[in-house]
Amino acid sequence: MPQLITEPTRIEAAGTPPKKIEEFIGRVNSKTDALSIARMTSPSGWSEPGQTPEFAEYTVVLRGELRVETASETFVVAAGQAIICQAGEWIRYSTPGSEGAEYIAVCLPAFAPSTVHRDGS
Repeated sequence: MPQLITEPTRIEAAGTPPKKIEEFIGRVNSKTDALSIARMTSPSGWSEPGQTPEFAEYTVVLRGELRVETASETFVVAAGQAIICQAGEWIRYSTPGSEGAEYIAVCLPAFAPSTVHRDGS
């Protein structure tokens, strides 16, 4: 049976300055473990610790630019572009540009704080 999602749940974000995470589908908002879908709004200058997640993350940038660092390469993902990061890869996200960024993140399986494995945790 279809499940209508009438609004997202605001999730606390890692990093500074604070970014806004609105989970539409996932462990918190829809009790879905298979995947999560969230809208992220990151201010200019936001960054978070690196991580080695147990989930793959598929990201589509809607506005601004998202910087994605891996162990071997750095990507600048602009509005209208996307990036796929595989489970088990070390990555770090940031929005150093003056506009910040708005993007959709899909995690497979669903994001969970216990499976993100942030540096220093």
